Amino acid sequence: MRSLFRLLAALVLCVQPALAWEYWGGDRGGQRFSPLTQITTDNVGTLVRGWEFRTGDLDARPPEVMKRTKFEVTPLFVEDSLIFCTPFNEVIALDPGTGAQKWRFDPKISMAQRPANRFVCRGVAHWTDDRAAEAAACKSRIFTGTNDTRLIALDARTGKPCADFGNGGEIKIDAGMKLEWPGEFQITSAPVTGRGVVVVGSAIGDNRRVDAPVGAVRAFDARTGQPRWTFDPLVHDSVEAGHSNVWAPMSVDEARGLVFLPTTSPSPDFWGGKRPGNDEHANSVVALRIETGELAWAFQTVHHDVWDYDLPAQPTLARIDTGNGMRDVVIQPTKQGFVFVLDRDTGKPVWPVEERAVPQSGAEGEKLSPTQPFPTHVPPLLTQRMTADDVGGMLPGVGSAACEKLLAQSRNEGLYTPPSTQGTIVYPMTGGGVNWGSAAFDPMNQILLANVSHAAHIITLIPRDQAKGFNPPPGHDFGQQQGAPFAMSRALASTEVGSPCNKPPWGETVAVDLKAGKVLWHSTVGTSEDLAPLGIALNTGTPLLSGVAITAGGLVFTGAMDAYLRAFDVKSGKQLWLGRLPVPGVANPMTYLWKGEQYVVIGAGGHSEGGTSIGDSVVAFRLPHQGEAVSLWSRLIDRPGGRLTVKAVAGGLVLVALVALLWCWRRSRRSRSA
Repeated sequence: MRSLFRLLAALVLCVQPALAWEYWGGDRGGQRFSPLTQITTDNVGTLVRGWEFRTGDLDARPPEVMKRTKFEVTPLFVEDSLIFCTPFNEVIALDPGTGAQKWRFDPKISMAQRPANRFVCRGVAHWTDDRAAEAAACKSRIFTGTNDTRLIALDARTGKPCADFGNGGEIKIDAGMKLEWPGEFQITSAPVTGRGVVVVGSAIGDNRRVDAPVGAVRAFDARTGQPRWTFDPLVHDSVEAGHSNVWAPMSVDEARGLVFLPTTSPSPDFWGGKRPGNDEHANSVVALRIETGELAWAFQTVHHDVWDYDLPAQPTLARIDTGNGMRDVVIQPTKQGFVFVLDRDTGKPVWPVEERAVPQSGAEGEKLSPTQPFPTHVPPLLTQRMTADDVGGMLPGVGSAACEKLLAQSRNEGLYTPPSTQGTIVYPMTGGGVNWGSAAFDPMNQILLANVSHAAHIITLIPRDQAKGFNPPPGHDFGQQQGAPFAMSRALASTEVGSPCNKPPWGETVAVDLKAGKVLWHSTVGTSEDLAPLGIALNTGTPLLSGVAITAGGLVFTGAMDAYLRAFDVKSGKQLWLGRLPVPGVANPMTYLWKGEQYVVIGAGGHSEGGTSIGDSVVAFRLPHQGEAVSLWSRLIDRPGGRLTVKAVAGGLVLVALVALLWCWRRSRRSRSA
C-alpha cells in the first residue's frame, strides 16, 4: 500500500510532459524538464555525436555581419521535425535522426540594419488549429518573430507561409513612432500561443532616449492574424518614459487562460527622474487573460528601477510542495539572483516578501523608492555585493591593484546602490544573475535549477554638458539617454587582461530545494578556453546567459562560453560528461525521443557580445550504436586544454627536431673543417 501511495504521489508531482520538446521552454510553462530516461547518470559518459547541421550562414554572410550575431536558439520537436530559427530569422526543419534539412523558409531580412540587440532569434512557437481538417494546409503552424518586427505564420509540415494569416502569412508590427534607426525595435524571443491567440513581445534599444517606443505586448488571432488586444505594461499617468517591454520569453497556462509576461525597466535604464513612482507594471510578473488582454494580476519585483534589473527570464509554471500541500505557482528568477514564488491564481507570494530599506541619495532629479522587495524563504542564488575581499581575477595577483583602486573610487553600498557620476558598482551586473536562459524545474525531485553569472558593472552617469562628443573608452557601452540630464557609461569591472575583477567562478549552475528554502549545490560551468589567449583552459566558469535542460534520467545539460555541452548529476551537481562542440553553445539545450533513441541537442553558433568564436551549427548527441564507442581523441583531446596540450607537444617536438638538426649541422661543419 505504501508503494502505491508513493507511486501516486510521483504521478501527482509530475505534470505529464510529452516525450517531445514542443515549446521553447519544453512545455508551456517553461519547466525545461523531460521524462526521458534512456540517457542516465550511468551511461551519459558514453554519448557520441549523432549529427551536426550547419545553417550555412558562416559561409554565406559577410564576416562583418556575422560579428553581430548571437546564436541563442532552442529547437522544437514537432511534426516529426526539429524546427528552429537562425539569427537571420530563417526557419529550418530537420530530420530528427540524421539532421538532414527537410524545408527552409527565408524572410529575407536586410543585412544593412543594425539591430539594437544584434541579429538573434531564440526560437519559434508551434500551434495546431483544432478546427481545421487533418490534411488542411497550415493546420499545424509555426509562428516566428523577426529582427525587422514581422510576425510570420508558416505551415509546420512544409515551411510555406500561411496565406490566410495577415498579409500573405505575415503581419508587420508598427512601433507606433518613428525609429531613430532600423533595428531600434525588433523581436528576439519566441511568440507564445493559447486558446487560438498568438502573443508577441518586443526588444527595444536601451538608453538611447527617454521618449522611446512603448513596450506594448500584442496579441493576434492565430488563424487570421486579426488584432485581438494590446497591453502596455507601463502606466503613463504623470510618467515621461518609453518602453517597459517584454523581450524575454513568456509562459502560458492554457487551462486558466493566462499568459505571463516578464516585463522590463522603463526607458532610460539608469535615470528615472521623469517617471516618478514605482513604474507599474514595469519590472513585474504580469498575468493577463490571453483571450482579451485583461489584467488578472501583477507582482512587481523592483520599484522604480534604475539598475537595468528587468525580468529577463521566462516565468516558470510549476506545481510544488510548499510544506503545506501542493500548489500551482509561478517561479520568477531575477538578475539580482532572487527567486520569487507566486500563487498562480492571485500573484500573492507563497512565502513572505519583505520591503527593506535600500541605499538612497540618487543623482540630481532622481526619485528613488525607499524600499525594495526581498524574498525571505528562498535564498538568493548568488552573493549580492562585491567587496575588497572578492577581488581576484583569472590569475592570482594579475590586475588586482587596478580592481582594488576601481572598487575604492566607486560608490558601492551593496544591492540597489543608485547610479552616480563618480561611478557605481552594480553587482550582480546588469546581465545577471539569471538571464534569458531562465530557470528549470525538476518535478520529480522538487528542485529548481538556474545558471547564474558572477560579475560586476561600473555604471557612470555623465552630465549632459559633458556628454556631447564623449568618446567612450574601449569596452565601454555608451548611451545618450536623450531627454534626461545624464548620459550613461557601462563597463565590466575588469582587470588589465580583461577578466572580471571578482574571483572565479564567473558562471555556475545552482540547485535549490524550494520547499526547504535551501541551496543544494553550486557547480562551476565553463572554462576560459574559448576566451583566453592561446586557448588556456582555466576552470574559472564563464558568464552563463543560457539555461539548462533536466531529464528524468537524473541529468542536467547545459552549454557555456567554451565549446562544450556538459551533463551534471541533478542531485549532487557532479559533472559527469562533456561533449565537444564546433564553437560555444550559448543556447538552451533540449532533448527528444526519435525511433527509440534519445537525443540531446544544442545550438552551437557562439555569441558575439560574449566575445566567443562564431559558428552556425546545431549538434545532436546520442548513446552509441552497436560497434560504436567514444574515440580516444574524444577522451583525450576533446577536453578543455586538450588542444593546447597537443599544440605544446607538437611545438616541443618541432623545437627538439630543430635543435637536433642544428647539432647535426654544426657537427658536420666541424667534421669537414677537421
